[in-house]
Amino acid sequence: MKITRALVVGLFAAVIVCAAQDRPTLTAQPNTVFVGADGKFEAAPDTALVQFNISAQDETSRGAYDRAAKQAEQIRQILRSNGIEPKAAEIGYFSLQPVYDYKSAKRKLVAYRVNASVSLKLKDFSKVAPILQQLADADVTDNQSISYTLEDMDAAKTRAVEDAYRRAHESADAVARAGGRSLGQLSYASVDTFENVRVVSPMTMERKIAPMAAMAAPTEEFSPQMISVTAHVNAMFALR
Repeated sequence: MKITRALVVGLFAAVIVCAAQDRPTLTAQPNTVFVGADGKFEAAPDTALVQFNISAQDETSRGAYDRAAKQAEQIRQILRSNGIEPKAAEIGYFSLQPVYDYKSAKRKLVAYRVNASVSLKLKDFSKVAPILQQLADADVTDNQSISYTLEDMDAAKTRAVEDAYRRAHESADAVARAGGRSLGQLSYASVDTFENVRVVSPMTMERKIAPMAAMAAPTEEFSPQMISVTAHVNAMFALR
C-alpha cells in the first residue's frame, strides 16, 4: 500500500491534536503563573536485550516441530557454553501453521512452518558478540537484533521529572521577580515522560563468515548508546 507524504503529515498532525486534547484545560487564575519545561536524564544502559526467531519448515507438522526442537536444543547448548542458563531466555510466541500453494484455483497444502520468538536479557555485554556469532554459525535463528535499556527505568524517569520541575520552577521564579512579585506554592502540575529505545541492528545473519573471523566485529570497541529519558512538566504557582 502506497502512503503519500501528505497523508503521513496529516496523520502526524492528527496525533499531535489528539495528544494536545489529552492535556487538562486550565482556566487562568489571578495571582498565578503557569509554566512548562522539559527535563532530561541520561545514563549508560545496564541491560542488553537480544532477540531472534526460530523458524523451521517441513512437509509434515511433526517434521516441522522436530526441526524447531532441534534448533532450540542447539540454542540451549550455545547458551550453556557461555555460562547462561537456558531458562534465562524467554519465548514471546510459538506457532505451528500450514503453508499453502495458491497457484491453482484450489489451494494446496505443501508444508507446515514453526515460528517462535525468543528474547534474552544480558547484564554482561561481553557475552553479546560471542552468542550472536555462535547463533549465526549454527544457522538456527533469523532476524537477530540487539537493544539496550535500563533495568530500573522508573528511577530514570523520576530523575528526568526532577530536572523538568527544577527548570519549570526557575522559569516561574524569573517571571515572578521580573514582575516585582515572589513565587508562592505549587498549586497544579502535570507530567509526561518519554524514553528512547536504541535498536543496534535488526539483521539476518549469514552462516558462511569464517574467512572474516580474524576481523574485528562491526561493533568492536564501541560503547552502547546512552539511554535518554525526557520529561515535560507543566506547573502553576501562586504569586505573592
